[in-house]
Amino acid sequence: MKPMPLDEFTRLPPALAVECVDGLAGGIDAVAEGAAPTHRFLRYGWYAAALAAYGGAARTLTVSREGSPVLALPIVGKGPERLGLAQVPGCYWPFRSFPVREDAGVEAFEALLPRLAREVTALRVGPVYDGDPALELLKAAAKARGWAVLDRFVADSYLLDMAAAQAEGTWPRNSTLKKNRFHEKHLGSHGELDWGFVSGGAWRDDAFDALGEIEEKSWIAARTDGSDAKFTAQGHGTFWRAAAKDPVIAEMMWAAVLRVDGAPSAFSFDLNAGALKYAIANSYDPAFGKHSPGKLLYYRNLVRAIADGMTRVDWGAGDSGYKRVIGAAEGPAIRDWLFVRPGTVGLAAKLLRGVWKRSGQREGAAREAGSGEDGEA
Repeated sequence: MKPMPLDEFTRLPPALAVECVDGLAGGIDAVAEGAAPTHRFLRYGWYAAALAAYGGAARTLTVSREGSPVLALPIVGKGPERLGLAQVPGCYWPFRSFPVREDAGVEAFEALLPRLAREVTALRVGPVYDGDPALELLKAAAKARGWAVLDRFVADSYLLDMAAAQAEGTWPRNSTLKKNRFHEKHLGSHGELDWGFVSGGAWRDDAFDALGEIEEKSWIAARTDGSDAKFTAQGHGTFWRAAAKDPVIAEMMWAAVLRVDGAPSAFSFDLNAGALKYAIANSYDPAFGKHSPGKLLYYRNLVRAIADGMTRVDWGAGDSGYKRVIGAAEGPAIRDWLFVRPGTVGLAAKLLRGVWKRSGQREGAAREAGSGEDGEA
């Protein structure tokens, strides 16, 4: 018999292996390093920080192709154990997702689902942006395999395309810079102004203390219970201090800080991911509020970002007012997702789809309501 030419053989797809381990798997970082630049902060240290701050016992499902991990899904239990509910751990800022290598395809998620169904009844992913790489591949695989896929709207996001704004003309506008110089002059009457930046190895206790000190003077402490503050002990300070222990994440963490006569007075905190800056929090001492210290600071911060080669700012959700003034436009929606395994429970989930959707926000409500409290005029 004449042997078949090699070019007539059908190449089999690379073998995929799935494993589930207790705790956080060491392969998370390998996957994150091959993820989209916007998602490379989703590292072992990110999830370890979440466990330290918010508790939970993690398991990690990993999908490997020819021995190299392409997908890592950390999960923690949610609610009574008998219900089998789980969620992706992490922080809400900028979003909750999990890492997937850029060259991974839907087949990696198809391989994941049978093992995931053995581990959980339902998985919550989010809040996360529409178009998130892990989300979109998981949705495609889950729908094809008969899982119930439910979503609820959380908020609109806002994006500032600095590169496009600059291409259209001078940005920031000369009139804006002139107003800023006027405010800076009057702010300087309160004392010497020091504009600085914190990143990488500079994330020491004193740097976090300074941000927390500003929050404790701000509207968030005066008008709320303070639980949403990012850097205080009663807020989310434990998470960010723990995340900074990973030097890769610490290098991405960025703060612009204004001190007036040596006292911390305003900050703008971001996560720099490639050419994209996630604007996570800003706050200021209301004693200087009439001089717009926060506005002055974030304009300086964005000018520095441009000099560093950054092109876009993701302002996240909340207070569209000041974000639109600075030039941001509405971006992808942010949603919360439930993936419920096939079977009786999946059928029940499909029937209750409307209940889950109504537990979120009404899409478009934030746009109708206008600006809120997060920003500064």
